[in-house]
Amino acid sequence: MTNIPETGRTPRVQIRLIVIQILVLSLLLTLGGRLWYLQIRNGDEYAKEASGNHVQQVVQPAVRGSILDSRGVPIADNETRLVVSASRTDLMKMKDDGKAVLGRLAEVLDMEPKDVDGKVRLCDSKTPQPCWNGSPYQPIPITDEATPKQALQIRERSEDFPGITAEPTAVRRYAAPGKSNTAQVLGYLSPVTDGEIKKAEHTDSPFLRSDQVGRSGLERTYDAQLRGKAGVTRYEVDNLGRVIGKAKDDKAESGANVVTSIDARVQALSEYWLNDAMKKARQEFDKNTNENYKADAGAVVVMENKTGRIVSMASNPAYDPNAWVGGISGKDYTRLTGKKSNYPLLNRAIQGQAAPGSIFKVIPTTAAVNAGYDFDGRYPCPSSYNVGGQTFKNFESKGHGSITLGQALEVSCDTVFYKLSHDQWIKDGGNKPKKDPKDWFYKTAHQFGLGKETGIDLPNEVTGRVPDRQWKKDYWKANKDGWCKQGKKGGDYTQQIAYENCLEGMKMRAGDSVNYSIGQGDTLVTPIQMASIYSAIANGGTLYNPTVGKAIISADGKQVQELKPKSHGKLPMTKETRDKVDGALADVATKGTAAWRFGGWPQDKIPMHAKTGTAEVYGKQTTSWFATYTKDYSIVMTISQGGTGSGASGPAVRKIYDGIYGLDEDGKQNLKKALLPEPQKNLPKIESDGSIDSPKIKPYKPEAPKEPKEPQELAGAPAAGRRD
Repeated sequence: MTNIPETGRTPRVQIRLIVIQILVLSLLLTLGGRLWYLQIRNGDEYAKEASGNHVQQVVQPAVRGSILDSRGVPIADNETRLVVSASRTDLMKMKDDGKAVLGRLAEVLDMEPKDVDGKVRLCDSKTPQPCWNGSPYQPIPITDEATPKQALQIRERSEDFPGITAEPTAVRRYAAPGKSNTAQVLGYLSPVTDGEIKKAEHTDSPFLRSDQVGRSGLERTYDAQLRGKAGVTRYEVDNLGRVIGKAKDDKAESGANVVTSIDARVQALSEYWLNDAMKKARQEFDKNTNENYKADAGAVVVMENKTGRIVSMASNPAYDPNAWVGGISGKDYTRLTGKKSNYPLLNRAIQGQAAPGSIFKVIPTTAAVNAGYDFDGRYPCPSSYNVGGQTFKNFESKGHGSITLGQALEVSCDTVFYKLSHDQWIKDGGNKPKKDPKDWFYKTAHQFGLGKETGIDLPNEVTGRVPDRQWKKDYWKANKDGWCKQGKKGGDYTQQIAYENCLEGMKMRAGDSVNYSIGQGDTLVTPIQMASIYSAIANGGTLYNPTVGKAIISADGKQVQELKPKSHGKLPMTKETRDKVDGALADVATKGTAAWRFGGWPQDKIPMHAKTGTAEVYGKQTTSWFATYTKDYSIVMTISQGGTGSGASGPAVRKIYDGIYGLDEDGKQNLKKALLPEPQKNLPKIESDGSIDSPKIKPYKPEAPKEPKEPQELAGAPAAGRRD
């Protein structure tokens, strides 16, 4: 029998264990060495390679919401077009900065090479339009009007067009239903800038480089709601661009639809008759300047009295907002902004300022009553009024004897208001004003909402101007150095005026107050301000914030946010005063200065109220104003250098009312032809799939216009009424 050691191990087993231990230790040393080599010796190199693995974003643009009229008719929506775009980043990597590629592209697209170059160059302070004001890292659209043949050429010859894409893309469309342009109200879009992207990084609504942003009008006001949220799919890719996984997927959310109070039919009507009135004014001779009226600009506002909502808003000259879609051309940009353009981008309904003339007189009438004068008292209306050796005349130098304030509105007597304002100026201390002058006429204008914004939901509204004592002081401080330098005692007229302004330009003179009392001098108003005032008189005294937006409805129609009317105050008049002013304005339409424009109007069924205005402007022809209201709507029209109020604007305003109420030449109403006999209350319905059952609108085709009957042919009308 063999003897076994006490340890139970043979020498062979011990050797095997030692070998295994050595192998394990060797493996550990090898792994440790390899780890040191990877992390320390070559760590930087491998970290650099690993950084090539990154997340790539694929953006799915959100469909921008539509802008609808009050009945659901799209006035701004989207359509699919073939868009040719260029990657500026790729072009800049080429030796010639992509000039050869862009040259070939211009040839395919039948465009001028300079126009294509202008599309891709970046905007800065020294670069003229056209240029790209969006991010340089996003595709830059060259055209959105490519034909299928052109797109196919680009895609089939991709080696000749590196950095160029031709893809079907949803782009903005301004539909102009029924030929209703609505340009200044809608606004336009342009690409987001790097500055805007950075500013919005940490907000609830960050921008993507592919976003388009509203730059004016409703597109700007409701941009956040209309824009929606782009979809972003994030892929993990290696340094060769190979996808190695999906990180995150956020689906695109379509923008909401904005329903407006605009009625596209009334909008087309307003635009047509404003343009027609301006054309006809240019055919009339101005005896003061011995040339035809220029009628170079105009605006009209139709407003709901009980809500402040805008039914139509037209500004002339106008433009096609589709010119901005896909990037504006140099030719179009010059046409819209050049010195000879007359600036059609301006919305003159909220940005056009002018002296109001006699439509302003509802304010001094109220001021006089608040100052203690009797509305039904008797006041002299001579043909002229003298102040400090200067003679201020009535329009057409006509006197009307002793009349009431209501009659002063009816016949638009200037001299009544001259004397009332002058008397109040004397009571306030004249050239040596009291410590706390009452300033009824100026205070009342501020209470009517002048000198400040109305609060309309459109950008860049201007405030107008009430030339009160504070304004006089501020204006003098800003101009006194120039006046004092130019002024000369005993010099020519200009030098003498400058000399007087240098010494006393801060004072409220008698002539300033007299001129102001009839809406002349330094007073400036906008059409939207005057529409708000006349609308407030019509509704009993409530000043509403004018609004165009009526509701915001989600893309699927499930979420509805109605934009309720808001008020910013009351007119500074009692109910008794309001009723008397209302009656006087009705007399203006039936037997006063506007009567010859409302021949045959059904006053018993649809009471009409009006005020005419002809504002004198230094160095220019007179501005035509016409302010009116019924129980439902107020309409204010103005035409720069257009002549008299009733002469130039009157017929057009009458035509707009005829269309709204369905009236013929004799004042008979046909409700089947009436566009909007009463304000709409219901919102259009949007289906869950985003579709809208909107009514079709035929292009507006007016009947051949006929001149209203002359005043002497109207029962109760004066034989030769003043046409202010």
